[in-house]
Amino acid sequence: MREELRNRLEQFKQRWPMDPAAEGRVTKPPVEFIGEEILDLTVSALLQGENILLCGGKATGKNILADNLAWLFARPVYNVSFHVNTDSSTLIGTDTFVGGEVRLRNGPVAQAARCGGFCILDEINMAKNDAVAVMHSVLDYRRLIDVPGYDCIPMHPATRFIATMNYGYAGTRELNEALVSRFTVIRMPTLQAGQLHRLLRADVPEAAEENIACCVGLFIDLNEKAVNGEISTHPVDLRGMIAALRLMTGGMAPKDAITISITNKCFDEYEYQLVQDVVMTRFV
Repeated sequence: MREELRNRLEQFKQRWPMDPAAEGRVTKPPVEFIGEEILDLTVSALLQGENILLCGGKATGKNILADNLAWLFARPVYNVSFHVNTDSSTLIGTDTFVGGEVRLRNGPVAQAARCGGFCILDEINMAKNDAVAVMHSVLDYRRLIDVPGYDCIPMHPATRFIATMNYGYAGTRELNEALVSRFTVIRMPTLQAGQLHRLLRADVPEAAEENIACCVGLFIDLNEKAVNGEISTHPVDLRGMIAALRLMTGGMAPKDAITISITNKCFDEYEYQLVQDVVMTRFV
C-alpha cells in the first residue's frame, strides 16, 4: 500500500476509534489479500466515503479482500449472505418483546449503521427487490435507515458497505441501475499462478512445495475449462483446493485428497470424467 494511503488510514482510525462493545467483531483474516493495485483502489475509495461493489468470477478473492479491508480500517464486521429468503427485516431487524415492550432487534445493517461497522453484502445480485429497496437510502447521500414504527437510524460516519457478486450463478440477477449507481465498482481479476502459490502457502504453510505446485496448476487448468464452457464452476473451488492441500499435509494420498475435495463435487457423470482426466495430468 502507498505511504500516503497508510497515513490517511491511520488518520481515519484515530478519528473514528473502535467501539469497545464491538471489539469482538474486529478479527484478523486468516489469509492476507494478494494484489496491491486492487487494495490501493479499494482503500482509497473507502477513505473517500464510498461504498464498493466487488465483482468477478469465482475464486477471485472478493471475500478475502472484504475481510482484509475491515481489518485494515479496524472496523467491526457484519455479514449478510443474500438468498431467496433474505428480506428487509433480515437486514434491518424485527420486532421483539423486551420487558413487556415491543422493541427493534437490530439486523446486521442497522448494527453496522449504529457502531460504524463494515457491512459485507455477499452475493448481492441474489437479493430480492424489497431487500434491495431498503438499501437505497442507506447507500446514498441520506445515509439513514427509516424503520416504520421507530425513529430513523442515522449512519455512523465510519460505516461502509462492501458488496460482492459473482457472474452467472444460478439464482442471480442483473442489479438495477439505481442500486449500482450507489457503489464504486471494482472488477476483480483472475488469480494468477504466483498469487495462488502465495495464498496456498500462507494458508497451509507446512505443505510440500510439490503439492502446492500441483494444486496451483490444477486450479488454473480447471478454471480455464470453466471459462471455455467445457465444465461448470463447481470444481473451480479454492476452498476445496485448500482443504485438499491440508489433507495431503495430514498424510492422505494427493489423488484421494483431490477426489474428495474437488472431483466428487461434480455430480454430472460426464463432467466428473472430464475433471478426473484433468486431475490425472497433475496427480499421477
